[in-house]
Amino acid sequence: MARRPDRSNRTARSAPAGTGTAVTGASPCPCGLPAAYGACCGRFHSGSAAAPTAELLMRSRYSAFAVLDQPYLLKSWDPATRPPAVDLDPTVRWTGLEILDTTDGSAFHTTGTVTFRARFTHRGARGALHERSRFARHDGAWVYVDGTFVE
Repeated sequence: MARRPDRSNRTARSAPAGTGTAVTGASPCPCGLPAAYGACCGRFHSGSAAAPTAELLMRSRYSAFAVLDQPYLLKSWDPATRPPAVDLDPTVRWTGLEILDTTDGSAFHTTGTVTFRARFTHRGARGALHERSRFARHDGAWVYVDGTFVE
């Protein structure tokens, strides 16, 4: 997910494990797939596995926003477009991810796109981030390149 300069609260995330909404390895994965966090996105966050597709990297980045995992967000960002830091707002709660479209991004590709809608609440107000993200392989691993907001 990109950072919209004029709407910084849209890229903030909910509470990390131990600081509010606790996420454990056995918790449902925030990305919405029917697996526990530890077996789903948690394995990518811990570095024990790499996302094999652009879509799974997108889902793991959404989950990283949800659990406030700034190091993973930076690690999974293309070095050519990566910012020095990601400001995360712990008052934002990410409430759902909907994958709308994918193009390429499999083991047989070097680039891919994922269009998604990420829902959130911030101080009681509901919102959604609708983005088309671009991904590429860097040193063999999928990384987030950039995104275009879809209004």
